[in-house]
Amino acid sequence: MPELPEVEVLKRSLQKKIRFRKIIRIKIYNRNLRYKVPYSISRDLKNHKVHNISRISKYIIFHINFSKKLLIHLGMSGTIHLIEKNNKNNTNASFYHSSYLPQKHNHIEISFSNDIKMIYNDPRRFGYLKLLKKNYLSEKPIINLGPDPFSYKFNFEYIKNFIYKKKINIKNLLMNQKFVGGIGNIYANEILYYCKLRPTKTVNQLSKKNILNIILQARKVLDKAIMFGGSSIRDFKKTDGVSGNFQQNFKVYGKNNTQCPRHGCNGYIQKILLSNRSAFYCPKCQI
Repeated sequence: MPELPEVEVLKRSLQKKIRFRKIIRIKIYNRNLRYKVPYSISRDLKNHKVHNISRISKYIIFHINFSKKLLIHLGMSGTIHLIEKNNKNNTNASFYHSSYLPQKHNHIEISFSNDIKMIYNDPRRFGYLKLLKKNYLSEKPIINLGPDPFSYKFNFEYIKNFIYKKKINIKNLLMNQKFVGGIGNIYANEILYYCKLRPTKTVNQLSKKNILNIILQARKVLDKAIMFGGSSIRDFKKTDGVSGNFQQNFKVYGKNNTQCPRHGCNGYIQKILLSNRSAFYCPKCQI
């Protein structure tokens, strides 16, 4: 599943292509996604401009006007494909990307005034589209999300209060979208490496220094991943067709049984399971 950096890269790519463009036509080929696509989507969005495109956690939001928003969540296998009239090659913004685009998995097609079509393709149909109202920050799923890692709200006092009397491990905390939005398995592993914290460490053992370092390293890791275009696990590609390459900078994720890359450490990366998710860490320098 794409995490915050991949969705941020996708958002920026879409902004370049369709921001300020008018929606000319919407075709619904299959309503049966994770949640049914509303029948009213065409009536509500047709002939309106996309004034802005933003990201909240792992969600893309098209700001149509003050009272109308379109939320897109890619789920596990959702992809967005932009097809330009004068370009025979599809450009792709996809996490699970294939050069072959099976039309049977095309569920939504939106045509814009600059002769670009945006296709939502999703073989597993775990993603969805949802219309939001002007008070969208108070609607599900947005209202249930924790602050963005880059937000001023993600601070020491917030974390201290959130973890009060809790005994969950730090990795599961980072992946809890109610705690902080957008961090998944890949980046939780990488953040903890830079924090020198083992993923099994319980949050009631965290010092003030640990908490401040988590904030700092989370922002550094995510910002660097965005700069590198995201992580191309199973070929994430931006709308210009260029793959992200942050995976070349992974320190622990997927590095089981390899030597720890930290200078002066001769430990080896181990893989364990936490809540049925893979955790990678160096038991020598992550304590």
